[in-house]
Amino acid sequence: MTRVAAIDCGTNSIRLLVADADPAGGELTDLDRRMTIVRLGQDVDRTGRLAPEALERTFAACREYAAVIEEYGVEKVRFVATSASRDAENRDDFVRGVLDILGVEPEVITGDQEAEFSFTGATRELTGTDRYLVVDIGGGSTEFVVGDTRVRAARSVDIGCVRLTERHVRHDPPTPREVEAIRADITAALDLAERTVPLRDARTLVGLAGSVTTVAAIALGLPEYDSAAIHRSRIPYDQVASVVRRLLTAGHDERSAIPVMHPGRVDVIGAGALILLEIMDRIGAREVVVSEHDILDGIAWSLVSDPR
Repeated sequence: MTRVAAIDCGTNSIRLLVADADPAGGELTDLDRRMTIVRLGQDVDRTGRLAPEALERTFAACREYAAVIEEYGVEKVRFVATSASRDAENRDDFVRGVLDILGVEPEVITGDQEAEFSFTGATRELTGTDRYLVVDIGGGSTEFVVGDTRVRAARSVDIGCVRLTERHVRHDPPTPREVEAIRADITAALDLAERTVPLRDARTLVGLAGSVTTVAAIALGLPEYDSAAIHRSRIPYDQVASVVRRLLTAGHDERSAIPVMHPGRVDVIGAGALILLEIMDRIGAREVVVSEHDILDGIAWSLVSDPR
């Protein structure tokens, strides 16, 4: 048994998992799992740089996570940074700040590496030899991975809830023209993904990350966010479509009033939900299996499986 800490820093949020990993038994036991909305990717799509205030929000979260890691006596730590820090000209400022606070250098991974971690985290506990399409909808990018007992094909494309909202939305709720602009970007990205990933070959669609879990929580009518109820839930296409219509026609205050809505997702959830629906339309999925286990779990497993 090895006590590990996995940190995933994306465009919209930074997340921490502290867990005891037992590779022999194939079990990962959560000790602490938390998420902070830091919006690291604020304006990166427009400026190409990480904003000073976004970096400071991220470093504040890192200081909090460093205290948690010390409290649990973690043996191994891995910090993975994804879309926003891949794209930014000043990512060295980000790397230095994380190293100073946590004592580990953030690994700015490729989209393919991100996809591998997401697939491992989402499917390791699933039984059988089904062929899965794992979709990880992030703030700046979305990863598509097809595989069974291992990854067969993967692709990361630059559509995410933050990126598409900042690019197209100027009204609240978005106008029909803005929604169509978002949809056009999603369609182009799906066309790109399908050049290398056989999206329609999979029998089971598995959805990851905050946009998907929030849609599931709304569809389930939960009075508050409940990871146990959301994890491995199956949300039919019609319910996903209904939630997307609700989110794209509701104003800020209406979205904020939804009991399961995290404040940091209020402004970007519409675009994230629409990505999920468009994927389901593209592959003809009748439902999505929602997983709370994702890239974090894959990073945690890598700490006991990689020769590091």
